[in-house]
Amino acid sequence: MVAILSAVVLAAVAVFAAGRELLAPHALDQDVYLGVVGAGVEGHLFGTDQLGRDILQLSLAGARSALAGPIVVAVGSMVIGVLLGTFAGYRGGIVDMLAGRYADLLLALPSVLLAIVVAGLVGRGYWVTVAVLIVLFSPSDVRLVRGAVMEQTPRPYIESAKILGIRPTRIMFRHIAPNIVPIVVANLLLNVAFALVALSSLSYLGLGVPPGAPDWGRQLADGRALLGDNPLAAVVPGVLIILTATAVNLLGDWLSELLDRRVVAR
Repeated sequence: MVAILSAVVLAAVAVFAAGRELLAPHALDQDVYLGVVGAGVEGHLFGTDQLGRDILQLSLAGARSALAGPIVVAVGSMVIGVLLGTFAGYRGGIVDMLAGRYADLLLALPSVLLAIVVAGLVGRGYWVTVAVLIVLFSPSDVRLVRGAVMEQTPRPYIESAKILGIRPTRIMFRHIAPNIVPIVVANLLLNVAFALVALSSLSYLGLGVPPGAPDWGRQLADGRALLGDNPLAAVVPGVLIILTATAVNLLGDWLSELLDRRVVAR
């Protein structure tokens, strides 16, 4: 039941993200004469912000940046993690040492602070922030995949594959990789939730999307000054962040358990 509800929430967010132009065509329309109004006033269900923009439409439009960036971050960091972690866990030696030092170096750095510094130096673009987070998220994926591969490597089916003369790359990606899919999927979805919160935090600080763009983190920042006049300007995007991140985590747990059972059945 929980997994179904999580899937429904994420499906709704995905529909909002994909159909932003159809579902929220007037999200960025401003009415400075109207200004800030409360919920239900002038036909605005959740009121408006200081520029007279409808909070509901602005929140629906913000679903695109809430999904696109976190998914790219999670997939990008997992690709790095699978490649480096698989080679490090199976090959060992110098490859393992280099991958370990890479992970140790990045894990020793304060990720959010480093993202702020890099985004401030290179530029405050949304995709610059995404690229920085891909690198910063990858060390945990490298370590996770490396440990999973090392756990699989001594097993009899891998020893049999070696005796048969199967190429190492085929052993790694054809025989070992399918058995670590549950771990990869669970961590991938966990990273989506973490990336959503991280990107929203950076947008809140002014380092994500440009001013005026539909984004839940940016809405939270803009809504601080409106808590007295229209608190929903900050409450709605905050609730959406929490709901989406929670739904991703719960769906990840369910998928991990499902895939675990299938791996065991094999």
